[in-house]
Amino acid sequence: MKLIVAIVQDDYSSKVIKSLMNKKYRTTKLSSTGGFLKSGNTTLLIGVDDKKVDDVVKTIEEECKGKKVKKENEEINIGGANIFILNMEDFKKI
Repeated sequence: MKLIVAIVQDDYSSKVIKSLMNKKYRTTKLSSTGGFLKSGNTTLLIGVDDKKVDDVVKTIEEECKGKKVKKENEEINIGGANIFILNMEDFKKI
């Protein structure tokens, strides 16, 4: 079992959550702030079996596209999501 922690820009969070829910992946949403531009983010916690990790990552990638933003006098490319995949030793639903 894996825990996927996806930090998604707020611009994409609704679309990502909707796509994950349509595929029957349960998702816990946490509001967060941080990163280079101090912009709003949403942190998603998604627990899945090992064999479903690739499908979850692909779903997030399809909904999150990088974009260019202007900061001061330069244009910066920023990604749509950062994804961390953690091994889970145990899971209990109570």
